Parts: sequence; C-alpha cells; structure tokens
Amino acid sequence: MTNTATLHVELESLRPALLRFAFLQLRNHALAEDAVQDTLIAVLEKPERFAGQSTLRTYLTGILKHKIIDVLRSSNREVQIGDEAERTDAEVIDALFKPDGHTVDTPRQWGDPDATLEQKDFFRVLEICLERLPAKNARIFMMREWLELDTEEICKELAISTSNAWVMLYRARVQLRECLELKWFGNTPA
Repeated sequence: MTNTATLHVELESLRPALLRFAFLQLRNHALAEDAVQDTLIAVLEKPERFAGQSTLRTYLTGILKHKIIDVLRSSNREVQIGDEAERTDAEVIDALFKPDGHTVDTPRQWGDPDATLEQKDFFRVLEICLERLPAKNARIFMMREWLELDTEEICKELAISTSNAWVMLYRARVQLRECLELKWFGNTPA
C-alpha cells in the first residue's frame, strides 16, 4: 500500500459496499455516510496500519464496525420499531417445527464452515440475504452477530423488550438459513 493514488482508487471502489453495510445498521443515510467517511479518513491518515494480513475490504469493514458501534452508543435518538407491513412468516416457521418444538428436517450439511467463510462470494450472498430480510430483523441480527452488542444494548437502542428482540433474532436466523440454503448451498426445499 505504498502508492497513495492506488489507495484512493481502491477506497473509492469499496465505498458503495461500505455504505450498504453502514446503512443496514444505522438506517440513516447521513449517519451511514459519516461512519464511512470516518473509516476512510482513518485509513488515509495512517495507511501504514494496514499490514496486508487481510483484504483491504475486511480491514475497512473492521474499522467501520467500530465506527458504527460508536454511533449507536453515542446516539440518543429513538428508533421506532413499528408494526409496519412485513412478510408474515408464522406459517413458514410453524412448518419447520413439530408440535414438540423439534425441527421437521435436520439442517442440511453445509460442508466445512471455515472453508466456506473464506470464500468471498459467500459474503456477497449473505449480504443479498440480509437485504431481503425485513429491515428491523436484519438490523437486530447484525447488531447481535456482527457488531456483537449484548441484548440489553440492542433493546435500549431499538426501544424494544428482550422477548421481542429474541423473536426478531429467531426470525432473522430462520430466514437467513433458508436463504443461504437456497442461494449459497444450492439445496432445494424439502
């Protein structure tokens, strides 16, 4: 990463993906733009910190993750999680489970998870699947699984109850599993 012009070109090419990621979390274009700007400035001010142990995109996403957490923690805004129209999946979810709570079908074999995660296309498909989730479910999933916020922080940020948070996380996980099985692992529904 010695050439500043090359760095600028690479950063600009990654900017749209970073903006999508930030907007998915913050649901505010201005806040997402600010978080991405802060990320890019951090890299431009100290490019020598990028040691090349990961891809530039991974490095930037790691910085952006912390910028998003800072915004979420410092923000006193209220986020309304209303009863907006969203895909009703109660029937889909019920069909996945027996009356005793066990799954009808065991999850299909996904192969070697470590090898799969190393494939960059997996993250593209995961992003597509996240974008297809209802916005509030995608946001809470990313807050919990990617930003690693605890339930209390999530509930406070979204002004929801713990039980509501767990239901939303459950639905997001079920929908992501279904999407990934179809779009990434190539399994057809049973």
